[in-house]
Amino acid sequence: MKYLLSNKFKKPGWILFITGIVAGIFLSINDYESNLIKTNVISLIHYDSFFKENYGFLRIIENNILDEIIVIFVIIGGLLVCFSKEKIEDEFISKTRLDSLVWAILINYSILLIATIFIYEITYMHILIYNMFTPLLIFILRFNYVVYKKPGYEE
Repeated sequence: MKYLLSNKFKKPGWILFITGIVAGIFLSINDYESNLIKTNVISLIHYDSFFKENYGFLRIIENNILDEIIVIFVIIGGLLVCFSKEKIEDEFISKTRLDSLVWAILINYSILLIATIFIYEITYMHILIYNMFTPLLIFILRFNYVVYKKPGYEE
């Protein structure tokens, strides 16, 4: 498994992932409104309004970056958890890792397909935002469930 990271990355991954999920839930409960970390950032593509003079590439804009930090925490944390070796990396773990990845992709796109058919307008956009994280979340949940329910498994 050349693409797996050392097991020592799993603990920081869990910290980032759980922190990001909790902060993301808190931010979504507050309708994504927060001025906690407002700063100037580089925007590759900027559409401030419907007026052409506000369109542009490579603009410096003022933005609250809390949501970006939360997304970075969830993605990096989730990837560290998903792609860090277990203490004992055997054939069972490899098969479970692959099966969990397949499950995550199938469930993710099933949710997206159902949402596309039955959910509309801004609610659909919220589903798309959450859908960015469902492959990581489903993989982590299924992988850990299968591994830790195995009789005789010790971490």
